[in-house]
Amino acid sequence: MPVVDDAVTEPAFFVLAALAGEPRHGYGIVGEVDRLSAGRVQLKVGTLYGVLDRLVAGGLVELDREEVAQGRLRRYYRLTGAGGRRLAADAERQAANARVASRRLRSWRAAGAS
Repeated sequence: MPVVDDAVTEPAFFVLAALAGEPRHGYGIVGEVDRLSAGRVQLKVGTLYGVLDRLVAGGLVELDREEVAQGRLRRYYRLTGAGGRRLAADAERQAANARVASRRLRSWRAAGAS
């Protein structure tokens, strides 16, 4: 199975999450990433297509279909099985990291740190 990295970047993580719901075209992905990240990750179109190219090359995302809308070609992308597994693994990794940090912060605060 092709692999991009052990952990995906934050923009790639949110692109995978955006595509977990349904196939989307570029501007749909940009809007969904903005919504899912509460505005923390704002993808420019050029950045988006660089991320998509890497995810496609890694087998995590694939072309779903192409449509012409208002005279312009729209490419829709979808999450692959490998992409779903990578998203799940990265979500669990991030959750585990957050649990570790939260425990450490509780200890730090209990010790009287300000």
